Amino acid sequence: MGRWEPDARGRLEKAAMELYTQRGFDQTTVAEIAERAGLTKRTFFRHYTDKRDVLFAGANYLQDLVVKAVAEAPAAATPIAAVVAGLDAAAELLQERWSGARDRQAVITANPELRERELIKLANLAAGIAAALRDRGVPDRAANLTAEAGIAAFKCGFEDWVARPEPHDLATVIRESLDELRAATEAL
Repeated sequence: MGRWEPDARGRLEKAAMELYTQRGFDQTTVAEIAERAGLTKRTFFRHYTDKRDVLFAGANYLQDLVVKAVAEAPAAATPIAAVVAGLDAAAELLQERWSGARDRQAVITANPELRERELIKLANLAAGIAAALRDRGVPDRAANLTAEAGIAAFKCGFEDWVARPEPHDLATVIRESLDELRAATEAL
């Protein structure tokens, strides 16, 4: 192996997903991921803290993107409209990654530890959105409720999106989830 290999992070991610899909997450080792990528374990640990991190490495970027979009929504936007702006930003980022998102979701769904980490990621995302809403002047309780409702719609929409046999517009699928939530709560 050479001293420097281009796109080591991308190669490690590709190798990990191939192995997770073929063999399962628990049956895959860091050494196998590095070997499949043509790299060393040391290189793996320069990029990732552990083999779970490969699946969740983009979480901070996604959260920053969503929170920024919520914060930058027009001042006149309602709290839910600001959240939708954030979810639209997430959808735009994820839209071209449907196949990879499907594979990632299948790996996560098959492993309770990974499902727990995914829920923690979503809880952190909701907390970030709620903080952005509070910064916009939304009271605490309304900020929390709106953020949690937005994340629930995102989660349901995302799961529907990756379950479909062909890619669809993720923003539209998320909005369908929001519409269903709106319809379910209208009678209150």
